[in-house]
Amino acid sequence: MKKYILIAALGLALTSCDEVLDRPQLNSPDDNAFWKTESDVRLYANGFYTEYFTGHNSGWSSAYTYRAMTFCDDYASTGQQSNFISQVPEDAGTTTSGYVGNTGGQTWCFSMVRKANIFLDRLEERMQGVLDEEQYAHWTAVAKFFKAFEYTRLVITYGDVPYYEHTVSSSDFDELYKERTPRNEVMGHVYDMCKDILRDMRLNDGANVLNRYVAAGFISRWMLFEGTWQRYNENNDELARKYLQLAVEAGDLVINSGKYSIATPMKELFGSFDLAGNKECLLYRHYDFAIGVKHCITSYCNGVENAPSAVNLAFLKSLICVDGKPYKTSAVENAELLSVPNIAKTRDPRFEAQFADVAHARSATRVYGNKYIDRYGFSLKAPGTTPEYGSANNTIDAPVMRYGEVLLNWIEAKAELGGVTQADIDKSINQLRARPLDAVAHEKGLKNTAPMVLSEIDAAFDPDRDSDVDPLVWEIRRERRLEMVFEFSRLVDIRRWHKLHYMDNRKYPDTMRGPWINFNEELTETLAAGKTAVFHADGTRVVYDGNNAAEMAGFYEPQNAQPRLNFSDRSYLYPIGTKVIDSYKEKDYTISQTKGW
Repeated sequence: MKKYILIAALGLALTSCDEVLDRPQLNSPDDNAFWKTESDVRLYANGFYTEYFTGHNSGWSSAYTYRAMTFCDDYASTGQQSNFISQVPEDAGTTTSGYVGNTGGQTWCFSMVRKANIFLDRLEERMQGVLDEEQYAHWTAVAKFFKAFEYTRLVITYGDVPYYEHTVSSSDFDELYKERTPRNEVMGHVYDMCKDILRDMRLNDGANVLNRYVAAGFISRWMLFEGTWQRYNENNDELARKYLQLAVEAGDLVINSGKYSIATPMKELFGSFDLAGNKECLLYRHYDFAIGVKHCITSYCNGVENAPSAVNLAFLKSLICVDGKPYKTSAVENAELLSVPNIAKTRDPRFEAQFADVAHARSATRVYGNKYIDRYGFSLKAPGTTPEYGSANNTIDAPVMRYGEVLLNWIEAKAELGGVTQADIDKSINQLRARPLDAVAHEKGLKNTAPMVLSEIDAAFDPDRDSDVDPLVWEIRRERRLEMVFEFSRLVDIRRWHKLHYMDNRKYPDTMRGPWINFNEELTETLAAGKTAVFHADGTRVVYDGNNAAEMAGFYEPQNAQPRLNFSDRSYLYPIGTKVIDSYKEKDYTISQTKGW
């Protein structure tokens, strides 16, 4: 039985956070009897897996994962667009508060920090005479990995957060209720832990478990975030370069290992029932119907379930054409036609691997995402009758850390540092563009996108480029946008680039529109008087009145679509809840609210 299944089934990492810190007994009989062998250490480490390597999560909880990732500039919905929070919440400390959906980060909870500190402290106090030098170094690196992971999540969401070096006694109120630690100090600790991890963690600790390569993949993600945050939000180029250089080092470790490659069609990577041995997966989560380890993500991609939020026209316009050019400068025939069938034919084939290639009535924008299902499941007329494709019975595996992301993290960090070569492009961006196509894609006549040629990327390459973004960096960001759609990345990305304004529907109206649809030829049966609306090429809005079907050709407007409420720069970081502030006051302590709130 695969280790990751067993870990998931045991549910070892389920935690709550009803107080500032969860404070389990440190000297309980169970604790005193534990910490005797390396097997005990491994069991304790396994308790972090379903907190950090969630995959598609389990049961209906995975619905949250899928839907939360649609809160960014790539998606539009029916009705009013999802809003940033506008006032300090009462509670930002539980996973049930709904708070994370608007942060793209973590709740104000330090139970996992405490768990990691217990890990580190027990290793130091009880295991130095039990483990040999190699074992001790490895498991200390594992503990540091999870601590670094948690603090990165907290910093991404809140900026300054209290930093706890060791396990805190329940009676040490001065430490429990201390003030927030400056962001740069916290991330300095994370940086140091990452250096130790890359030196001390085992290269191999068994199949589909944490090792140095897996850790390096995550470190490339964390360091890229902090490096670009420092550059674009803090204007601190010295710190930016420090973190970006470590992102490159982590990526180098993975790339130079020769263990991983882009060798799987995207449809098969995200639609596989068993990712064992897949060369792109550094780590994955396996699901098994027989033992009840299931999720629900696939049911949202099966063509029957409604998609109340779906990719918008802004996303569609960003897609690279198969000649490697943006659509406005592409030589591909009909590149300027922005209907779904034409986009599927003229754009990078990764679009067809992640979306239906016809306008779809079940989608809010009429672009239906089917990334997390295989072709067979999507072809079923009643997928719910086949258990693995309906309800919360899905068992398609989840890539947790994949080589494609590592390549994107690495090349972006290199571009931010400067000095990218064609060879760098060839072993990153061009590897992704050369991803194998499956038989169905070949039957449709799809072809891989032309390689990126570094010498062609200049100021005139894309007329829609933001003038304050370097042309090469712009193209790398474009590549990331398509490759990682429906994954965790987009909201986090535009925050670290200081580009949250992309989510302003009034400034960018394409964020609240869908593709070009000619209702006389497509989806005629969905025309609804007084509800169906399109925008003509000149910007004229036309509403179907029951008799003007001939006029209903234009960019589709999701039904009753309204722009999100105004937001400001304070939305880059999120406030802590009033319950936290009150809990400090009750103990005669003070904690600062996030700046701007």
